[in-house]
Amino acid sequence: MDILIAGAGGIGGYFGGRLMEKGQEVTFLVREKRKQQLEQNGLVIQSPHGNFKGEPTLITKEDKGKTYDVIIITTKAYHLDQVIKDIEPFTNESTLILPLLNGIAHLEPLIEAFGDRVIGGLCFIETTLDSEGRVIQTSPIHDLVYGERDGQQSDRIIELKHAFERANAGFRLSENIMQDMWHKYSFITAMSGITTLMRSPVGPAVHIPAARHTLKRLFNEISSVMKAIHAPIAENLPDIQMAKMEEMNEEMKSSMQRDMEKGLQTETSHLQGWLLEKGQENGLETPILEAAFAHVKIYETLKP
Repeated sequence: MDILIAGAGGIGGYFGGRLMEKGQEVTFLVREKRKQQLEQNGLVIQSPHGNFKGEPTLITKEDKGKTYDVIIITTKAYHLDQVIKDIEPFTNESTLILPLLNGIAHLEPLIEAFGDRVIGGLCFIETTLDSEGRVIQTSPIHDLVYGERDGQQSDRIIELKHAFERANAGFRLSENIMQDMWHKYSFITAMSGITTLMRSPVGPAVHIPAARHTLKRLFNEISSVMKAIHAPIAENLPDIQMAKMEEMNEEMKSSMQRDMEKGLQTETSHLQGWLLEKGQENGLETPILEAAFAHVKIYETLKP
């Protein structure tokens, strides 16, 4: 399969690099500045799972003319509207659209634009770019999960599975990707909420009693909203995800926290904000979720 990856940041650069490493044909759709950086330095991955350096195939949105079998979207959620416009010329009637964006809100505009060509996807990884544009991947987990939104084992999803096989990363086909996506949404909303609110890595949020109690309340608030809008989540999801949080590296930070430390825009409107709005529509009180959202929105308002 001929794969186009929209974005070559921490997520796109990592998983695209792992596909390059195993010989898969991959092209990166990037902005001009990133294109120049990659042309000069190559695509470099530094990771406990193995380092990699390669010369990537690069295009910008102006390089129209070719369509692709699969387009993997790895940009931030707040860039979605522009990304839809940018990738449309590179699609054909059978192009698979695999979004790895955080949250759920991105599915509606993608399906509106591309219909049933959109499949489900998510990733679990801690990765960032350093000042030289190298992909620095630090977490034990480096997983990309994907699947048909209806859970079917279609011919196209099996073909995609073959394209991902033997790559040095956890590419996994899911038969229940929608539940997987909702569960991840819950987890990262809580993790980014507590780490930004407390301005600390995961460890103190789990071990300091007052912070731990706040985190438990946040998990419960998130699940109550998701149940109110009939999301397909596990009944005991807060307990499952609290236990998962306790197993994490104590120094791990959320990507939202890292974005704030760098003075960047965040995805809080797409994560905490979207759920807060749904909770309000259903008459639910979610004070911890609201405080987490307010904290980050104040940061965004005040940053230069």
